[in-house]
This record gives sequence, structure tokens and C-alpha cells, in this order.
Amino acid sequence: MAPESDTPVLRLTTGRVRGSWRDGSAAFLGIPFAQAPVGDLRFAAPVPPEPWEGVRDAVEYGPTAKRDKPGEQTLIPEPAIPGDATLNVNVFTPAPGDDSAALPVLVYIHGGGYTEGSPASPWYDGAAFNRDGVVTVTVSYRLGFDGFGHIPGAPSNRGVRDWLAALEWVQANIAQFGGDPARVTIAGQSAGGGAVLILLGMPSAQHLFHSVWALSAAIANVSGERARTAAARLARLAGVAPTRDGFASVPEGQLLALQEAAASPDSPDPLVAMGTLLDEGLPWGPMIDGELLVRPTLDAIRDGVGADKPLVLGANDDEFTMVTDSAKGKLRLVPASLALGRMVKDRGVRRRYLADNAAQRRKGTAAVLGRYATDRLFRASLVRVAEARGDAPTWAYRFSWVSPTKQWAVHCLDVPFWFDLLGAEGVAAIAGDAPPRALADAMHGSAAAFVREGEPGWPAWSTAPGVTRVFGGEASLPDVMADGYASVRALV
Repeated sequence: MAPESDTPVLRLTTGRVRGSWRDGSAAFLGIPFAQAPVGDLRFAAPVPPEPWEGVRDAVEYGPTAKRDKPGEQTLIPEPAIPGDATLNVNVFTPAPGDDSAALPVLVYIHGGGYTEGSPASPWYDGAAFNRDGVVTVTVSYRLGFDGFGHIPGAPSNRGVRDWLAALEWVQANIAQFGGDPARVTIAGQSAGGGAVLILLGMPSAQHLFHSVWALSAAIANVSGERARTAAARLARLAGVAPTRDGFASVPEGQLLALQEAAASPDSPDPLVAMGTLLDEGLPWGPMIDGELLVRPTLDAIRDGVGADKPLVLGANDDEFTMVTDSAKGKLRLVPASLALGRMVKDRGVRRRYLADNAAQRRKGTAAVLGRYATDRLFRASLVRVAEARGDAPTWAYRFSWVSPTKQWAVHCLDVPFWFDLLGAEGVAAIAGDAPPRALADAMHGSAAAFVREGEPGWPAWSTAPGVTRVFGGEASLPDVMADGYASVRALV
């Protein structure tokens, strides 16, 4: 504990915290919403933090569930901060201590395929949202097997329980930061986008938020059978019994290394392996356990769960095409229909899909495969969710601006525009030295308007099915298309 000083100090339910002033707002970092998930608590549901005496410093990011991998390069800078107390939140606010301000609140859940990612990324700073009158919270949660793996005798979906605990913490404490607990928007990208859709489809979570924005959502409803099979494979690789005690005996670092091997498809053929991954999904992620997640998210949404909550859905045009670019030379002479046939066995589906993506086909077979992976993982599921919502308030968009460094509208490219943080560390590597300011103004402006007012500023899919806002599209295309996702219809 540090001595008192002229810095923002707030009293929370567990004790006082000291943040730091910035340009027009304050940051409170690394505040625990649960006890450290180590020892007996490693595979337990989150346990509320112990109260503390005095004033706790909240001026540096807390430990992350992400661990350092030397030489690792990610599209988003994602610091790995060592330590045990990984269940923490970061709050950015323009009105610390003003419990009458009742500002809207944005709670952001990071991505990373449910195995990676860090809430301490400079791309997730709440400065721009604070400027626009929005209190912003970023959330840490358990990842990979520790967060989502099947363990007999341990609570399932521990990472999901972490999200719920963090949102309960927001309900109890956000007024002290100037936020209104009745005006909470949850948002996330990739796995984080999947997380907020899962929460949207959970009856038990409905009291924790009032609207949702999902960027490039990867839902990953893992079946119980797949979860058990993956856990058994991991136990064999670790040389332990597939029990709570067995897994607890494996050091965290070793388990992290082995979980990647346990998740790898068996086929040596990369196209077949990709098809298997697209068909089966990720093994480490939210599991349909019949208890916390009773049924698949799409089924719950189709049955009306969360229908009272406004929802915005979006995806990038070529999330994963950058990955297949590495095989461009090998695929140069391979017909797209032949290569796609390794992953799409239904000839009719394959033909319709290729016909609907003629423009992409002209860019080569690698481009077709990358677009197909993008559509399977993100864009087709977006359409399914939008259609499942019926007349519930739903908006859709596409992020179509092509990166000058990556040559595609790739995965993660939209994030600094959405947060309006074009000057943040690492943005130039993915967006070039002069990312368009007007695009950030448009995208972030829509996000801020949605959090404040419940509408992003373009016609709703729920009133005109198919209507889609296009951010950063070609000059010849309209900003709003009548059916912006027509090219994925064969897969829906």
C-alpha cells in the first residue's frame, strides 16, 4: 500500500483504490474481482476477493492469464504480465468518484481464441470512449484448459464464470467510477465477440448488461463429447490421470505447452486439417455443459433469450486470408473448386459458394480458401445470429478497408478504429503509417453512439433483413448495402 497523495481514490465494496489521472480522465488498473485462481482455487469457480485495509494502488496492469512466449508475434500487442492474481479489471473513467454522473458503461472482453489474449493491450485503452462520455472496463479471465477444459469434479466453464463474476463486480462498483450499472454494454472481438454472444444467450446473465456489440465473433460452443475427448488427450500427453488432482499436478507452463498439441488436428494434409478445425471448432472454449450453458447459443437466441437487448454484429471481409497467402505459390495452379473440395464435400454448396464469390475467385485459389475460412468462422455465423434474432433490434456491418501492410481487411484490423486509437503501439504494423482518420471517426462514432443511445446510426437488419453498413469499402460501393452478406448464403 502506498501513502495517500493527490490522486483519485475511490471506495469500492472491498476497499479503497488509488488510480492515476490522465488527459481528461482517470485509469484504475488491475483491480481484483476475484481471488487468485491458484492452489485449491486453480480449477474452482471464481471466489470474491478478500477486503483490504488502507488504499490499494491501481496504477499498473495486473497479472494476465496469458503467459510470455519468447518470440511470439501477434496482430494485437498483448502484454503477458506475470503473477497469480489474474482475475482483475481495468477501469477508465472521465468521472471518478461522481456516483451521480450515471454515464453509460462499456465492458470489453478480449479475444485470442479462448487460449490467448490480454486485457492490458494498449489497443483497449478507454481514452477515446472516456472523451465521448463512456466509462470503459476491460476484463481478464482464465484461458485455455484452465479456463475451459473439462475436468471431472471441477466446475465447468470456469472462464465463463469469470466473465459473470467480473460483470457482477461492475454492477456492485461501477457507480463509484461515474458509471450507471443499468446502462452496461458488453463488447468483445473474436473470442471476446463470441463471449458476449454467449452471455446474450444465457438467461442467468440477462441482469448484467443491456446491449451488446460483437466484433468478429467466434462463438465456440464446444460439445461435451469434444471437451471430454480433448481433456483425455491432454492427460495422456501430460502422463497423468484425467482428474482434477491429475491436472493439478501438472505445472501451469507445461499444461499450456501441451494444450496446443492436444488441440491439433490429426491429418497431415493442411486443407483437410483446416476443414476439420472449421467443422469441429476449437476444443478449448465455452462448453455446452447442461448446467451453466444449457444449450447452444444460436438455439437460445432463436428462442428469444436476450431479444430485449440491442445487438450490433460485424466481421472483417478477409479475417484469415492473410494466413492462406503463405500457400499462394503452391496453390497457383490448383483450381479453386478442387482445393475447396478438400473441405466442402457437398458439391452443390461448393458450386453456389464459388458462384457467389466470383470476385474473390479471380484473386486466386489461396484467396478463395482464406475467404472460405473467414466465412465459416465469422461471416456465416453472423448471418445465422442476425436471422435468429427475428425482429429483435439488430444491426450488421462489414469492415472492408484493406490494410496497406497486410493487403487484406484482416482479423484484428478493425480494433484500433473501433477504439479510435490509431496512434497506439503496433497499429502501424497492421494499418500502415497513415490509417484513415475518417474511418476511425465513423466506426468509433457508431460504437460510442450505440453505447450511449442504443443505436449505431444505420438501418437495422431486424427491420430490413440483410441491410449492412460497410466501413471502409471501395468508393464505388454504398456505405449501406441492401444485402451485405449475400456471398455467404450458401453456407448459412
